[in-house]
Amino acid sequence: MICQDRVAVVTGAGQGLGREHALALAAEGAAVVVNDLGAAAKSVAEEITANGGTAVADLGDVSDWAYAEALIRRAVEEFGALHALVNNAGVNRDRMLVSMTEADWDTVLRVDLKGHAAPLRHAAAYWRDQAKSGHPIAARIVNTSSGAGLLGSVGQGNYAAAKAGITALTVVAAAELARYGVTVNAVAPSARTPMTEAVPVFAERMRAPETGFDAMHPGNVSPLVVWLASAGSGEVTGRVFEVEGGVLSVADGWQHGPRVERDRRWVPGEVGPAVRELLTRAPDPAPVYGA
Repeated sequence: MICQDRVAVVTGAGQGLGREHALALAAEGAAVVVNDLGAAAKSVAEEITANGGTAVADLGDVSDWAYAEALIRRAVEEFGALHALVNNAGVNRDRMLVSMTEADWDTVLRVDLKGHAAPLRHAAAYWRDQAKSGHPIAARIVNTSSGAGLLGSVGQGNYAAAKAGITALTVVAAAELARYGVTVNAVAPSARTPMTEAVPVFAERMRAPETGFDAMHPGNVSPLVVWLASAGSGEVTGRVFEVEGGVLSVADGWQHGPRVERDRRWVPGEVGPAVRELLTRAPDPAPVYGA
């Protein structure tokens, strides 16, 4: 079992992807703190213990800075340590930009992006203190981005912005926390969840088949998450992995592209031809989902 004797916190673990991650981590030997807002977290923790695993439920809003600190502390107090944080909690409020409300924007950015940043910050502080005290650290953070965050998605400007922010946060956190023995990666899953089932076009495309491999089952994502949370993944950090069914891929983005230079300030009239020339050398942009 690749997570034997490790302690993991999984946020948003009452259903969907988070539930599958918590079950899979426990099956590989981890003690799991199952976080969610409601009683579903207790059901998942009870399912784990009924199957011979170790888990506790902790109910609260991970976008609340103080609660996020308490969640990390609960893991340490309950199990004596923390080795992995799986940031999974998220919501969507899909609207076209011209009809999006301030509440639609604020809710998604708060839950999805701040709900990653707050637990990450407090887990990182715990591991920094452990490292400075001379304890060996093999800590792991696994964040949850999305194809919407990598490529954009029509009708999901708020969600795409939050998920792109998670990708950038992953890259920065990987660089900052490497000195303490912490790796930080992200997954961008394509899977059937209560969130996707609420969107008719996604619900139809991701419907479970009557027979054969269910490529959209959320459990297909969990083996990668479990491995990234294990001690054996220490050479991998700052990466974003897309997962769909039996397909794994590593995102190839966030790079400098072709350029043109002058040894002086550009004249506005020169810019248009220069940009058009650059675009002939740049790869075509990936299509935006739903466009």
